[in-house]
Amino acid sequence: MAGLCSGSATAAVLSPSGDQMTLIAAFVVAVTSARAAKKLARWYKRLFEEGRSCSEIKMRSPSFIPVAALHLSLIGALQGYKWTYSGPEGEHHWSKHYPYCGGSFQSPIDIKSELLRFDPTLRPIEVQNYNLSPDEQLTLGNNGHALQISLPSKMHISSLQHRYSAAQLHFHWGSSSQIAGSEHMVNSKQYAAEMHVVHYNSDKYPNISYAVDKSDGLAVLGVLIEVGEFNPTFEQFLRFINGIKYRNQKVQVPGFNIRALLPARLDEYYRYDGSLTTPPCYPSVLWTVFRNTMTVSQKQFNALATALYSSSAQDSATIPLQSNYRKPQLVDSRIVLASFKEGRGLHGILTVTSPHTRKQIIQQLLVGDLADLADEELHKLLPSGSQKLQAGRRKDLKKWQRDSLAKPKQQMTSPSFRRKSQTDCFVGKLGLAGDTLHYSSLEQRVFHQLKQSHKKNHLVQALRDAVYPELNLKSYLECKSHLALPTVRQILCGRPTDEALELERTLTKAWINQRETSVAIKQGGQITKHSSISFASRKTPSQGYPHPWLLPMEWED
Repeated sequence: MAGLCSGSATAAVLSPSGDQMTLIAAFVVAVTSARAAKKLARWYKRLFEEGRSCSEIKMRSPSFIPVAALHLSLIGALQGYKWTYSGPEGEHHWSKHYPYCGGSFQSPIDIKSELLRFDPTLRPIEVQNYNLSPDEQLTLGNNGHALQISLPSKMHISSLQHRYSAAQLHFHWGSSSQIAGSEHMVNSKQYAAEMHVVHYNSDKYPNISYAVDKSDGLAVLGVLIEVGEFNPTFEQFLRFINGIKYRNQKVQVPGFNIRALLPARLDEYYRYDGSLTTPPCYPSVLWTVFRNTMTVSQKQFNALATALYSSSAQDSATIPLQSNYRKPQLVDSRIVLASFKEGRGLHGILTVTSPHTRKQIIQQLLVGDLADLADEELHKLLPSGSQKLQAGRRKDLKKWQRDSLAKPKQQMTSPSFRRKSQTDCFVGKLGLAGDTLHYSSLEQRVFHQLKQSHKKNHLVQALRDAVYPELNLKSYLECKSHLALPTVRQILCGRPTDEALELERTLTKAWINQRETSVAIKQGGQITKHSSISFASRKTPSQGYPHPWLLPMEWED
């Protein structure tokens, strides 16, 4: 998804356009010298990093500079970092300036069959006011990262828990030499292009700028595009493409039926929790990726792949705008809900466990009898099947194993440990109370704490450690994730008892056993359909697990 620094409706908040930056510079320089303007930006940035509130910054602002100019200067100083899809400013370097890009619950992902769970409660997507009149003018633009069309907020999704109003749509694509350019893949198949229709939670936030850094802020409809038959609806904007050949160019186009850009069937889709696919990569997106694709002709695809440039008209060298997609990200214990369970490759798809069951398990971990939980419910804590432990999860597992197995029981039950646990263990409140994470504010607080301890270079990992358990718990309760080890540990750390310590040790060993058993089965050639261990019922015996209630299964409701 073209993110905030790509010239979208949200981009004005975090990444001023060339015209905006010119106005900012002219305004500041008109008041003081260029040197003073730079000094002012550094001064304001320092206050921001120290965790000052907006009101404090206004009070401390020099009287000879209007606060509005200060805010605009701050935007440029903090978020004006250039980014691209390849090279020294490519996606592997995004986290240097945008730490969430190296964090949790990132998008896109490869939607593989083993991640799917059928959810019978998923309703067909319902969109309202998508058929726009030709009298209504839309802005078609080239923001240097994607082709984008502004959308009126009267367009909205009405079938979700909140009303999500439209803000813009944009495209990602490949190149004339390598057509594949979609961001999401399905069973490792990459499509020619992908369209994202971006909506914000208008029940809670006045516009997309306020919503973008909130954990419940955005909902995006993703449409996979193949090269095939000519698509007349695409011509409604492609015929104006020569007017936006260069970055920051915009033209007005007549309104048209946006619904015709979506598949005919809106009842078949994948649903998961994810992020913006471009900087700042906030994990604030409820993703809906439609199962059925749309087509464009080869000529129409070539118009996208060859007509646009990511450079401006004033640049000496022209840079083609192509292959503007992010590679698939780690799954992070997530599962993908499917609104359907019929079709090729879907035989035997499991049904997701109910939210009620999941909430009961969390309540039991928080305040219940852990011995009873071990006897009755703990098998549901482990994922169905033994998925590959990717780099981040392996690291978490090794750290948890080392800490939990080596930590003396006396330390776990000491008064000092108990006080620390009650302070640090915040997991359980967010997911159960429905609170919202504010990512930009959290980044400020974590950065300030790291600066005080001289560990600013650890911001990416610190944010991941702070955000992941909360996101995982919230997503688990909404049936879109497995409950991960770091999350269970955060929940249990508020209960410094022998039972909690023993449960922590047992779960750690079970995960290790699960991993080793999976490897042994694969080496023996007994690979199941999903490259994992599956069980049809709780009565299935297993010699590879220390306790029968730790079987890694998830049965159909």
